Amino acid sequence: MFGIVRPCRHVMCEGLFADWMGHLCGLCLALRDEHGHLSRLVTNYDGLLVSVLTEAQSPASAPRRRAGACALRGFKGADVVEAEGVRLAASVSLLLAAGKVRDHVADGDGVYARRPVAAGATRLARRWSSAGTAMAGTLGFDPAPLTAAAGRQALLERAPARALRELTGPTEDAVAAAFGHTAVLTGKPHNRAALEAAGRGFGRLAHLIDAVEDLADDKASGAYNPLAATGTGLREARRHCDAARADLRAAVTELDLPHPSLARALLVRETGRAVSRAFAIAEGSEAQPHHAADDRAGSHHAGNHLAGDHRAGRLSGRAPETPPGDPGAPPGKRPPKRDPGGLLSSLCAALTCCTCGLYRPAWDEDHESSCCQRFDCSGWDACGNCGECCNCCNCCGGDGCSCDC
Repeated sequence: MFGIVRPCRHVMCEGLFADWMGHLCGLCLALRDEHGHLSRLVTNYDGLLVSVLTEAQSPASAPRRRAGACALRGFKGADVVEAEGVRLAASVSLLLAAGKVRDHVADGDGVYARRPVAAGATRLARRWSSAGTAMAGTLGFDPAPLTAAAGRQALLERAPARALRELTGPTEDAVAAAFGHTAVLTGKPHNRAALEAAGRGFGRLAHLIDAVEDLADDKASGAYNPLAATGTGLREARRHCDAARADLRAAVTELDLPHPSLARALLVRETGRAVSRAFAIAEGSEAQPHHAADDRAGSHHAGNHLAGDHRAGRLSGRAPETPPGDPGAPPGKRPPKRDPGGLLSSLCAALTCCTCGLYRPAWDEDHESSCCQRFDCSGWDACGNCGECCNCCNCCGGDGCSCDC
């Protein structure tokens, strides 16, 4: 699972959250039914916005069917959406995932640097791209902006220094095309311009948030990051994100939506939470002291003193202090490894969900926690420990909710 829009059941009205889960599970099942179980790995939070927008523009609610128990829902059944909007979301998810895998292979990220892995990932990306293109054809959707996005992005990143807005262009165009086609599916051509504007705003925002979240890791590994490449600091990046959100909100306001509640809650309120979450993490990482150079220049006496502290910690039963050079590592724990992203990350996330949290990959912060701490039987609620539990009435703050909560 990936994406920036990850609503939590504790800050969203029960009815809206159930609708969101209906779209999410509908997307997952549409991928399984038409393209096999492996394709469910491309299910992502942002892709289902296409399905949500399709239903929001329709005069009647999208048809639903009863799905059986699923481990990702805490072994409960659910009413899931079954409509053209879900199939468009599935097509978009397949195409974007194929581009993302190709990008990892081209950059040689993590395990993708190994030839067998790269060869298998390339075949899988080709399969997903073909499936997504075929499904798009049945819906009258031209997938060219999505299939070309990864190639355009790679060319821009290899070129001399570019403006930040240029670097977000391929993502903006891809999302605009997907959002705009929902007007075709629902017979509301007058919405298309506003939908494309909303898509550009959301695409720019998603690209920027991804860059902010990856900034520290990209700097450490030497990987390309649009913020670092353009010399954009976090304060300026926040201004770009706020401007993108303002454009997105203005476009959403212009839409003719018979059922606006969920679309506005996700595109307006949840994007604000995503921005706040990303910058809180990034600013916290930036504020961490970095003593790597001091460690290398440290004396032999300092090394012996540190080793003595660790021995004393083991003998006394207390956790040793975090050694310099491991910024942010919890006392007594090794710092988690870096998330490799891509297919491996998706597989591990799926296994974590299927085991209700008992399995945690090496880069998960709870990897070394006890079984009781790792276990989560609450179902797949996408809660990110937002600290705002039971504050569900926030969803009625002028964003279209009519739940009377």
